[in-house]
Amino acid sequence: MNCQVVQKKLIFFLEKELSGAEMKAVHEHLDICPNCVLFAQEMKATLSILDTDKNPEITPFFYTRVKAKLENQVEAENQVAHRPVLVRVLQPVAFSIILLFGIYGGIRLGNTSSSKSVNVVAEQELIPYWNDLDAEPIEIFLLD
Repeated sequence: MNCQVVQKKLIFFLEKELSGAEMKAVHEHLDICPNCVLFAQEMKATLSILDTDKNPEITPFFYTRVKAKLENQVEAENQVAHRPVLVRVLQPVAFSIILLFGIYGGIRLGNTSSSKSVNVVAEQELIPYWNDLDAEPIEIFLLD
C-alpha cells in the first residue's frame, strides 16, 4: 500500500470504520513509514479536538433561557398583531396628506416667486444663447 492511499484511508482507520483486511494493511504500512505515522498523529490530535468540541457542557438553565426568549418573542408578535386597525389605516393616510400638502406648497411657492418682469428679462438674456447653440455644434460646447 502506498502513502497516498493510506493517507486517504487514515481517517477511516482512526475511526475504525475500515474492514479487517484494510485495517491490517494500513497498520502494516504505518509500522514501516515514519511520514505516515506523523500524519496519523496529527490527524489523531485534530480528531481529539473535534471530539471535545462535539460534546459541549450542558448548562442547567439553557432550556429555561431558550423557553423564556421564545415566549418573549411570541408576546412581541402578539402585540404587533393587535395594533388597532385605526392606527394601521390612519398612518398611511396621514403620510399621504402630508405629501400632498408638500407638493401643493411647492407648486404655490414656485408660482409666486417668479414675477412676469423677471421672466421677460430672463427670456431676453437667454435668446442670444439659443441662437449661438444653432451656430456651434454641441460637442465644442461640451468639450470646453
